[in-house]
Amino acid sequence: MSATLDKPIHASAAAFKGPSGVFCAALTPLTAELAPDHATFAEHARWLLEEGCDGIAMLGTTGEANSFSVGERKALLEATIGAGIAPDRLLPGTGVAALTETVELTRHALSLGVTTVVMLPPFYYKNVSDDGVFAAYAEVIERLGDARLRVVLYHIPQMSAVPLSLAVIARLIERFPGTVVGIKDSAGDIGNMLAMVERFPGFSVLAGADPLLLPLRRQGGAGCITATSNLVARDLAFIYRHALDDSRSAEVEAAQERVVTMRNRASRFAQMASLKALTAERSGHTGWMRMRPPLMALSAEEKTSLLGG
Repeated sequence: MSATLDKPIHASAAAFKGPSGVFCAALTPLTAELAPDHATFAEHARWLLEEGCDGIAMLGTTGEANSFSVGERKALLEATIGAGIAPDRLLPGTGVAALTETVELTRHALSLGVTTVVMLPPFYYKNVSDDGVFAAYAEVIERLGDARLRVVLYHIPQMSAVPLSLAVIARLIERFPGTVVGIKDSAGDIGNMLAMVERFPGFSVLAGADPLLLPLRRQGGAGCITATSNLVARDLAFIYRHALDDSRSAEVEAAQERVVTMRNRASRFAQMASLKALTAERSGHTGWMRMRPPLMALSAEEKTSLLGG
C-alpha cells in the first residue's frame, strides 16, 4: 500500500527489525571544567525512562558529541551503564570523521553490551559520491564483523552536509540486511521519511523532529529520536502509543499541541542552549546551562526571555 497521508499503515513495533518507540536525543550536562558530568547524565537518563522513553540516544548532535574526544565518549557510556542504565536502552552515537575511530567507538559499545548505535557518515569531506558513503559504512561494518551489531543510519545533511540517498540506503540494507536496520532522519522532510517507509518494509524510520512523530507514526514509521523529548518525553510517548487509536484522538492532538509548543519555545534562540536552560529550570541544577565552546550558553537576556515565556 502506498504511504500517503490519507491511507495509514498500522505498523506494530514487532514489524521493525530496528528500534521502535520514543528515544531521547539526550543533552549532555557538563562539569565546571566543561567535561561530561557522568552522575547528572545518569540521573537525567533515569528520569527520561521514567517519563516513558523507550531508550536514550546519547552522544548525538543534541548531546554535543562532536565536541568530545573518543576517550570522553567512552567514559560517559561506561559511567552510564555503570550507574544502572541497561545497555539495551542506549543508542550511542559512534559515527565520526575518522573511520578507525568509528570502528573503535562502535566496538567499545558492543563490548559493554550495547548492540544498537546511531552512525553518522564521515562528515568532513563534502560532495562525496554515493559510492564513497556506501564504502565508508561498509568498511566499518566489515571491520567489526560482529553479528550483534545493529546500525541506525543518521541523515542530518544540514549539519553533516553528507546526505544519505535512498540509493545508498537500499545498497546498505541489501548488503547488510541484519545490521543496517534503521535511520534517524533529521532533515525535517516528511516526504523523504514516507518514501523510506514505503520502499523499505521493516526498516525503522525514526523522525528527528518532534512534531513529525505523529504523522510518521500514522504512516508506518517506527518512532522518533528527538531533542525536545528532553522536556516532553511523556507526551511523545503518549503520541507514539496512541497515534492509531481513534478513540483517543483528542488526547493525542492535545499532546501534539504541547509538543509543538515546547519545540517552538526551544527554537526561539539556539536550540541546544535553550534546551539546556529549560532543563536547568526543570531540574534545579544550574550546571545544565554549561556548553563546550564553540557552542555557547544563552545570554542573560535570552535566558530571561526564554524562561519567562
